[in-house]
Amino acid sequence: MATPLHLKIRRELEEKIQRGDLPPGARLPTEAELQSQYGVSRATAQRALNELANAGLVVRRRRHGTFVADFRQQINLLNFTAPGAAEKGVPGRHEVVSQRIVRAGDAVVEIPGADPDSAVVELVRVKIDLQERPRTVERHAILFSVAPNLLDEDLAEFVSLRYFAAKKIPLGAVRVYLDPVLLDAGDAELLDSEAGVPTLRRRRETRAEDGTVIEAVHTVIRPGSAQFFVELSPSAL
Repeated sequence: MATPLHLKIRRELEEKIQRGDLPPGARLPTEAELQSQYGVSRATAQRALNELANAGLVVRRRRHGTFVADFRQQINLLNFTAPGAAEKGVPGRHEVVSQRIVRAGDAVVEIPGADPDSAVVELVRVKIDLQERPRTVERHAILFSVAPNLLDEDLAEFVSLRYFAAKKIPLGAVRVYLDPVLLDAGDAELLDSEAGVPTLRRRRETRAEDGTVIEAVHTVIRPGSAQFFVELSPSAL
């Protein structure tokens, strides 16, 4: 299957940023310039640049252009709390640290309301960015009764909400919490950071239609790797 044009453009620009050909502050081609260079529509060029911005690699300034962001990812806090954030996150890859089936009472992430003796699938991964730096530690706990064959999946590419949709598992609400925390020793080692440093943890609970929590995910961000913002339109002020 041919690679979509917007993805081709995005990947080529990502590679230039990774190599340092486009250093922090460098101006990217405009939408018109990308249209001419790749022979694509304005919508395609715009989508490529917008996806780079959503990933925090560039900053788009109206009437000024698109510029490579500094080393800290720029994250819209509203997008960060959206359930589909994992689909878009930081470009890069996942490294699987551990995968196992355990008692809910022994899992690294608590599933609220779960019987401590019930089986859960536990998955721990580190997200590695395009500069080969660890950015987040992700800990998943999913009820075994919901995903008995999960460990047969490609866990480096695993996205739980996409998995639930593919398995036609009906979902109810998805609740997201943001917690200020101090980095513990284990996460500090995985993230190449120092223990005791303040950071942010995102907790997500995925619920079935009857309200039962079937999945809990904790994501801890490497301190200093991101800046969070909320952008409001003038009409909202």
